[in-house]
Amino acid sequence: MNSRVKILLVDDLKDNLLALEGLLRRDDVEILKARSGTEALGLLMEHEFALALLDVQMPGMSGFELAELMRGTNKTKNVPIIFVSATAKHQSFLFKGYESGAVDYLLKPLDTHAVKSKVNIFIELYRSQREQKELLTKLTISQTELEQAVRIRDEFMSIASHELLTPITSIKMQLQMARRGVKPDEGIAPTPAMLARVLDLSITQVYRLTALIRDLLDVTRIESGKLTYNFEALDLAALVNEVIDRFFEQMKEAECPVEVSASEKIIITCDRFRIEQVLINLLTNAMKYGAKSLVQIKVISSPTGAEISVTDHGMGIAKEEQAKVFDRFERAVSNNNGISGLGLGLYITKQIVDGHGGWIALESEIGRGSTFKVGLLNTPPASCEN
Repeated sequence: MNSRVKILLVDDLKDNLLALEGLLRRDDVEILKARSGTEALGLLMEHEFALALLDVQMPGMSGFELAELMRGTNKTKNVPIIFVSATAKHQSFLFKGYESGAVDYLLKPLDTHAVKSKVNIFIELYRSQREQKELLTKLTISQTELEQAVRIRDEFMSIASHELLTPITSIKMQLQMARRGVKPDEGIAPTPAMLARVLDLSITQVYRLTALIRDLLDVTRIESGKLTYNFEALDLAALVNEVIDRFFEQMKEAECPVEVSASEKIIITCDRFRIEQVLINLLTNAMKYGAKSLVQIKVISSPTGAEISVTDHGMGIAKEEQAKVFDRFERAVSNNNGISGLGLGLYITKQIVDGHGGWIALESEIGRGSTFKVGLLNTPPASCEN
């Protein structure tokens, strides 16, 4: 920001303006001059001044009249005014000057040392007030950001508590149900089929709990700059097909048919575990918001590496919400729609893709579904390697 402050000099005599300008000239001050009250008003509306020095006796509009107009306008009412006059005529002139809002009344011939000292005081006062305003603005912004951060934290803690307790509660209920069926004194125990069902449901909830904790740990690593990558050359198409095979039963259970186009062998250098995580997050997202619609996965080569796209035909994401989906704790839909989640999956996904020197983009339309596209380089830049 420009640190120079502005001073306004108003006098109908050119020689007086030049003399006063010469007296007050300094590198950190910009001096603007006006030879009439009307010209001065125009400058006052256009600029912000630390101080105005006004000649009292001017044709047309006197210095007193100009001061009264300045005090009646919000933009200029707080500009300090010093009157400069060749004569005070009588004591009432001084009183009128102060009544018009002046902070001082100087008589010619001017005491150069006194003028400089007084002007310097108002310059420093102006700078101090400006710094205080800037500090207040920063504090206000910081307070707003802090309040928003606290709100996000509270919302996240509420969601996280619910999400973490849900699988724990489910496991507890399954085990309690199995335990009630065990009566050692009577030689009664659950049937193998019932026991297998209880164990399968419990294992599913353990996997869910593990994924939630992993996401929380990953966010901590990302924020501390400790998310590491182990790069290796691999066939991206083969990796995508492996992940789809592992997810086939979950997709079937979610009634989301899958269409995969990933037959071309594409060798890239990446972190296998982290790119699997990206694929799993995008598939999970498609299952949650796809409304039991077809999920399409494509892997194609690009001039710089490869592109992956995951498309669902579900509810879609509003345009105004799309920029936020990659932020921490943000979700594309409200929490009361029955869809669980911490709002971390896409944030982690973007961080991983960024960590590979790649890009991620979203194309979506309400009621027509969403497509997430990920671009990966053949070889990540050296800056990405740990």
